[in-house]
Formats: sequence, C-alpha cells, structure tokens
Amino acid sequence: MTAKGERARRIAWRVALGVASLITVLCITLLFAAIRNDDAIAAQLGTATAQVDSVSFDRTIIHYETPDGIVHSPSNGVLYPAGLVAGQLVRIEYDTSDPELARVAGRSAALTVLPLGTTILITWLVAGPLLWWIRLQNSRVKAETAENPEPAEAAA
Repeated sequence: MTAKGERARRIAWRVALGVASLITVLCITLLFAAIRNDDAIAAQLGTATAQVDSVSFDRTIIHYETPDGIVHSPSNGVLYPAGLVAGQLVRIEYDTSDPELARVAGRSAALTVLPLGTTILITWLVAGPLLWWIRLQNSRVKAETAENPEPAEAAA
C-alpha cells in the first residue's frame, strides 16, 4: 500500500486513541466534580422540602425556601434527579453558603459511578478492537511490502 494509506491509518489510530482517552478523562473528571459538590454540600449542610417545577433531559428545576425566607431555584437544577416528576415534593440537601448547589436528600456521587463506568467500558470496548484492527492492517501492509518489494526505478 502507499505511504498515504499508512499515514491515514496512523492518523486514524491516533484519533481513535485520542477520542477514547478524552472520553475517559471527561468521565473521571465528572466523577471528581460530583464528589467535590457532595463534599461542599456536606460541609455546610442545609435541608429543605422542594417542589419539582420541571423535568427535562438535561436538568430538573426545583424551588425551595431556606430558613431565612428566601426562595431559591437553582439554575442548573438539582443533582441526582432520577425518578422525579413535575409537581412532586422532595427532600433536598443544599450548601448553606451556596443555595444554588442542591441535591436530592440521600443521594450522592456514588450514583454517578455506574453510568460513568459503563460509558468508559463501552468506549474502550469499541476503541480497543478498532485500535487492534488498525495495527493489524499496518502489520499486514508491512509484511506484504517486505515480501514483495516494489521494483526500484531505473536511473535515467
């Protein structure tokens, strides 16, 4: 095969490895961010009853009142909202120094381990064989080139 083909396989290998590595790093970073949020809430824990205003794919909006009488509605929604429905009353825990940071009571970053772990596993189940196949193609081409070297061009 040509040098172009070898270069294309090399680029494909690097792209596949880069994308899989990036997804892995993002998942691990997300886990650490969830742990950090939980630690911040636990450090200055406040509890309240919140009403679920809306549930969508990317966030669940709630509103609740803190003991000082201020109603809060975290713009990024509540953490760990699985199973909530609009209109539902739910116990929440929030960071008293930052009431925008709230989670459903009794839930923690441990809930993120399964989806993030599954994402990493599926990523490498796809990337691993792809990387192996690209390397195999490179090996085959090199073996074929070694067995059948192209005739050298005659000097003019």
